[in-house]
Amino acid sequence: MSLHSTAANLVTLASEGAEHGGNHASLNPYVTGGGAFLALMLLLWITTRFNRDR
Repeated sequence: MSLHSTAANLVTLASEGAEHGGNHASLNPYVTGGGAFLALMLLLWITTRFNRDR
């Protein structure tokens, strides 16, 4: 498979998926972002608890 044919296949695949909009109705970007932020803050807090020597 050449680079050109692979790129053409990917463009075709991407254009087929664009017909439906790509977003699921139940995915709220604010909830997703807020959940990711809280998960990262939890990981940061855990990391700082285990690294008390600094």
